[in-house]
Amino acid sequence: MTGAIQAAGLPHEPATAILGLSSEEALVRLRADGPNLLPGSEPQSFWKMALGVMKEPMFLMLLAAGAGYLVLGDTAEATFLLASVFLIVTLTIFQEQKTQRALEALRDLSAPRALVLRDGRELRIASREVVRGDVLVVREGDRIAADAALLEGALEADESLLTGESVPRPKLPHPQNGHSPDADDESGASLYAGTVITQGAGLARVHATAGLTAMGRIGLALATTQPPASRLYRQSRRIVRGFAGAGLAVAVLLVLLAWLRDGQGFVASLLPAIAFAMAVLPEEIPVVLAVFLALGAWRLSRQKILTRRVDAIEVLGAITVLAVDKTGTLTLNRMELVELAGLNTVFKAGSDTPLPAALTELLECAMLATPLKPFDPMEKAIRAVGNARLTPDSRALLGAEPVRLYPLTPQLLAVTHAYESGSPGQYFLASKGAPEAIMGLCRLEARKREAVQQQVQDMAARGLRVLGVACGEWQGTELPGSQQDLSLRFVGLLGLADPLRPTVPQAIQDCHEAGIRVIMMTGDHPVTASAIARQAGLPNPTDVLTGAEIDAMDDGALRNRLRSASICARLRPEQKLRLVRALQADGGTVGMTGDGVNDAPALKAADAGIAMGERGTDVAREAAALVLLDDSFASIATAIRQGRHVDDNIRSAVRFIFAVHTPIVALALIPALLRWPVLLLPAQIILLELIIDPACSILFEAQPADPRLMRRPPRPATDSPFALRNMAYGLLQGFGLALTLLLANWFMLDQGWHAAEIRTTLFVSLVAGLFFLVLVHRHSVNVLKNPWLPRLAAAVAVLLSLVLWLPWLRGVMGFIAPSGRGAVGLLLILGAVTLWLLALRHLSAVLQGATEGKGLWQSHRP
Repeated sequence: MTGAIQAAGLPHEPATAILGLSSEEALVRLRADGPNLLPGSEPQSFWKMALGVMKEPMFLMLLAAGAGYLVLGDTAEATFLLASVFLIVTLTIFQEQKTQRALEALRDLSAPRALVLRDGRELRIASREVVRGDVLVVREGDRIAADAALLEGALEADESLLTGESVPRPKLPHPQNGHSPDADDESGASLYAGTVITQGAGLARVHATAGLTAMGRIGLALATTQPPASRLYRQSRRIVRGFAGAGLAVAVLLVLLAWLRDGQGFVASLLPAIAFAMAVLPEEIPVVLAVFLALGAWRLSRQKILTRRVDAIEVLGAITVLAVDKTGTLTLNRMELVELAGLNTVFKAGSDTPLPAALTELLECAMLATPLKPFDPMEKAIRAVGNARLTPDSRALLGAEPVRLYPLTPQLLAVTHAYESGSPGQYFLASKGAPEAIMGLCRLEARKREAVQQQVQDMAARGLRVLGVACGEWQGTELPGSQQDLSLRFVGLLGLADPLRPTVPQAIQDCHEAGIRVIMMTGDHPVTASAIARQAGLPNPTDVLTGAEIDAMDDGALRNRLRSASICARLRPEQKLRLVRALQADGGTVGMTGDGVNDAPALKAADAGIAMGERGTDVAREAAALVLLDDSFASIATAIRQGRHVDDNIRSAVRFIFAVHTPIVALALIPALLRWPVLLLPAQIILLELIIDPACSILFEAQPADPRLMRRPPRPATDSPFALRNMAYGLLQGFGLALTLLLANWFMLDQGWHAAEIRTTLFVSLVAGLFFLVLVHRHSVNVLKNPWLPRLAAAVAVLLSLVLWLPWLRGVMGFIAPSGRGAVGLLLILGAVTLWLLALRHLSAVLQGATEGKGLWQSHRP
């Protein structure tokens, strides 16, 4: 036992016998409890995932449409649709693999090796072989292999990936040495799997492994938490299924009417039915969603934002609440020395002014009390400021090694380094630690102690982690055995903090202007959270909701409390998940940002999870829908802007799709019912699709964004592009175009025009009318600024020229060469269509109180 303790650098305590388990007992427990691995599931095979995708109605509709076009010989349209099928399959399989990858990332965080006591001696084993009751030997830099209770020693542990608290937490043995805390105990003796020892050494007894650890519970929560299904995809599936079912039913009716009522042959009866079914099927809708979201993800990637779940881009436009983690999201997740305070002098370390002479000794002593190559983040921060501020001839920069180190102990939270002063028996002492411990070592008189304590309280109230610094001298042949026997002089205080990211205040202001509420969720101390909230510009920074208060509330009370609270502190991972669900239950569309393991379940459950990519953990990145590659909080506003832009363009495309399909359906259905000659043949509908698809998937996607996107409130989460109030405008546009074309057909039939001539005139009028729909469509930015508009116009002109002037192609399409009276009829039809579209646009603006310069969102609000 003694050798093990001494090897760990710990004081010898004869009263304690820590031998660890025997090899036989460890083997029995390993067989009983299983390996120390996080819970996971076997990955599904590619074909199993693909089979699941094939059951999706959207997949079946696209596949059927593509096959139909292939049978009809239109390989271009078939290729386009089948490529979309491939895209949807790929994206869905990618989503299915996310949970497995997140769990694998959690397993990778476990220490690959652990040092344990077995049979009374140290033995290094694989972390998967650690069992309950094992005694871990832990030192600075070690990653803990399992949840354990500290038995001996004094150390500090970085638990930021579990708690969100950036400052390492001190760990001391429990007063009852045999105490084994349960999984929810947060005592200072608890060590957690996956956390890192930043200072000190000790012995700890394992009390939980694998899925029973705090890390394991997060893994279980992650495995059982399902990301919310995209409302947009659900609605689009209903629309596609509904139109497909209705189109098939009417097509069957048309076949029966032509066959039984009119006495036509079965094949002849089938022709108008096929044309109608093709006209009704809105296959552009799934294509538009896939293309718009994929291109939105590509645009975000150029802004250093990685999209892991493409449907989250559309959700960004509806975010009403942004729940942000403090550590690593609002802050840099990097400790910095920000303030040096003497008895009468205070210096901000980030200022451009030179270090006051009165504080030079303070910084030198702090440096000398810090290792030359520190592991602890606070000690790294002290070294960084000392190297930058002290002169090269300072004794703190000479690289001297201490001859004696007095480590942190449970009884005294301070460290002291002793250096030779040049003469035999003379030593210089440098000490730093908890202010109370340093004041005790300096034996401050009551009045001076009160002044220092007040200074400490003021610094702590501003969210600073405060350390006291002292120095002294010792004369004698030997240094004393205890720090309490040293003679030290109080020098001053150091204030350290995890600083706010410089871009955060402006980004939060942008969110507020966009109607998005920002709530901080952190595992850190309420005082620290309040200080950061004040710097960031969050409202009511003193109104803090704590984890203990959350546990005492039912769901209803929690929802009510969250309507006013903007800061939630001392949170456990499961509480963050509960908060996200409470905000969603209260009608909010929640965006969640975070970077730690403790954020992963909430990131996955949020409507849009956003992880930090640079300093964030793999687990957070795998669980999130979006990853900020540059860790800039300001990028969140960029992502929301892009989400709103994509949503605007999807709405425009949906209105255009219904405006386009209305006259096509009318021209395919009405002639069959009224026994008119067929106006639209399947080949002509395919030709129309070659015009409609690029207009939907390219022209509308490239429409520039409204400059006032971030000055309007979020759209309601229930407001869909497929809502009647959005589609109604397109339907009315299409109704006017359809009515004009049908009246023109009736007039031309009455005047004795040939069927082919009527078909040619109406088809050209329909194509021109569709182009007019684009020009007069409600856009937040002038459509003439769209770079794809002239390209589309040129392509349409070339296509019509080929169809009308190439005899063989004209014959395939059932057209004739254009005539003079056909041109006159075309101009009259286009004039009537233009008047209808402009009148409808003006009426819409008057009824809705909108002007032409207002954004798209205002234009489709009731």
